[in-house]
Amino acid sequence: MKSFLQTFVLLALASSFVSAFDPSPLQDICVAIDEPKNAVFVNGKFCKDPNLAKAEDFFFSVKTPGNTTNPLGSNVTAVTVDQIRGLNTLGISAARLDFAPYGEVPPHTHPRATEILVVLEGTLFVGFVTSDPNHTLISKVLNPGDVFVFPIGLIHFQVNIGKTNAVAFSGLSSQNPGVITIASAVFGSNPPIKPDFLAKAFQLDVKVVKDLEAKFKMDN
Repeated sequence: MKSFLQTFVLLALASSFVSAFDPSPLQDICVAIDEPKNAVFVNGKFCKDPNLAKAEDFFFSVKTPGNTTNPLGSNVTAVTVDQIRGLNTLGISAARLDFAPYGEVPPHTHPRATEILVVLEGTLFVGFVTSDPNHTLISKVLNPGDVFVFPIGLIHFQVNIGKTNAVAFSGLSSQNPGVITIASAVFGSNPPIKPDFLAKAFQLDVKVVKDLEAKFKMDN
């Protein structure tokens, strides 16, 4: 438990040194509106009276391991502004990552944040892919105490390559980093992307695409 707390402190400090605010949007879209009474949300969250702030506004516990009994064998416990309301406007967040043996967090991106990850238990194979046209895979095997950075917006992954459970913590440079899991976003979109389009894009048979879309629709 003490190591968990120390890790969170270090991640928070690292993130705050990099950025004390969100320089980019906090939502996927934020359409401007002239009439305030019809507004749904702002870029961030409305702030309550500081005199009404309490300790619970700045607290969330991640001491309980996440449930990894799922097809991926992993669980991500997010600690964003939705869990700690006091993170609003501070430009940082965190996450606990739990892995069953050979579990993985599949390829995904954070559209609004750079991520820094530290391994506490187990052995992880992690990496990210650079943008067009090179698509260079930058990867590394991490052991307890190792730290790795995933640049903002790039596709990345984490895989437990060991025979035991693994635990890691991440710090992210946004109070609301967002996550786009590539496979589920592409094959599980609502409404679905036309199979013919995806078959051409991925150089797959249309039947394979339809099977994938059915699977990810079922998972959702």
